[in-house]
Amino acid sequence: MSTLPQHPPEGTGPIRPSAAVARATRALAAAGVGSARVEAELLAAYVLGVPRGRLALADDLSGDQLARLDELTRRRAGHEPLQHLTGRAGFRHLELSVGPGVFVPRPETELLAGWGVEQARGRPDPVVVDLCSGSGAIALAVAQELPGARVIAVERSPAALAWLRRNAAERAAAGDRPIEVVEADVTAPDLLAELVGRVDVLLCNPPYVPDDVVVPPDVAGHDPAEAVFGGADGLVVIRPVVARAAVLLRPGGGFGVEHDDTHGAAVPALLAQGGNFTAVAEHLDLAGRPRYATASRRADGQHAPIGSAWQTDSS
Repeated sequence: MSTLPQHPPEGTGPIRPSAAVARATRALAAAGVGSARVEAELLAAYVLGVPRGRLALADDLSGDQLARLDELTRRRAGHEPLQHLTGRAGFRHLELSVGPGVFVPRPETELLAGWGVEQARGRPDPVVVDLCSGSGAIALAVAQELPGARVIAVERSPAALAWLRRNAAERAAAGDRPIEVVEADVTAPDLLAELVGRVDVLLCNPPYVPDDVVVPPDVAGHDPAEAVFGGADGLVVIRPVVARAAVLLRPGGGFGVEHDDTHGAAVPALLAQGGNFTAVAEHLDLAGRPRYATASRRADGQHAPIGSAWQTDSS
């Protein structure tokens, strides 16, 4: 881990934000942190209590503030997630509370949430379900962008549920339509039995990394393992979710599930082989990697011929 220069001792002059950012950037870059400059700016803005875009206009950092920035930089250089240090994670138009015990939402998941919003838009009083909700990112984004939707978020982890309920309360206090939080295992065969055949859009960002994959240090030891790893092939949660989606969705309802970038063929095949879905499609993330699959519940509510074709699309 890199060593930061000593900050000016107490009683010396303050330091400009630009100088503080420069030294933090050097330390983060030396530790192999990607986007070191951006992250240094975010940490400095957090310490100063200003938006990142206002750093150039901010007051100088005091000795205490610089000491705090140094400590946060050291922790980030040790690959503690930036979002754990600031306690916040951006997702679409939201700022969510996150920390130990909950999976930090990723930018690529915004694509799945956006697909879900578009699927639900225009439907009368849509019912949207978010499985493996974690921090509530997908559910709360949908609730904010579609005030007329009834949104149900399902999570089983007690630690994640605490963050989910906190974020749900924060967004409701901000004026968004409250979501419904359900504590349940998404692999349960009777999941959301009261909603069978009534869901318009079902979205899921499950644990999907195969167990033998070595994950980056920002993930290992920080994101909960149960929210990351999905069994030997990464599909242990996705398989029952696909089966349950076919039961919960109304005819013509939309289903979207995020998956590992090695699952670009496997997950669409799961959707096609059961005969319950049509319009099976694979979508790429912004880096051009397979990232999520979508499908539509048969409009007649019946089974399609096994082995229906699917297509690859970009997002």
